[in-house]
Amino acid sequence: MCTPVNTSGIRELRAGLPDAVRRATAGERTVITTHGRPVAQLAPLDEGSPDIDRLLAAGALVAPRRTDWRPPQPVSIWSGVRIDRALRELRG
Repeated sequence: MCTPVNTSGIRELRAGLPDAVRRATAGERTVITTHGRPVAQLAPLDEGSPDIDRLLAAGALVAPRRTDWRPPQPVSIWSGVRIDRALRELRG
């Protein structure tokens, strides 16, 4: 059985990425071109494709050491204040 192949330039792919992903889910491969030359492909994952757990077990991926990291709280921005003065005030 032959897998359907679609060819798409970068610009076309950007405009139609959700459709390309849907086609990949359905089993279709999309060859991505730059200046008419094939450079990459978007295709469905193989059953044997490594997931994160397999990559960790194989040592190809290192698990994060910290799992409790949270982004800092947002800082209010004042209108008309120079950034060096605002930073000085925030830092104390």
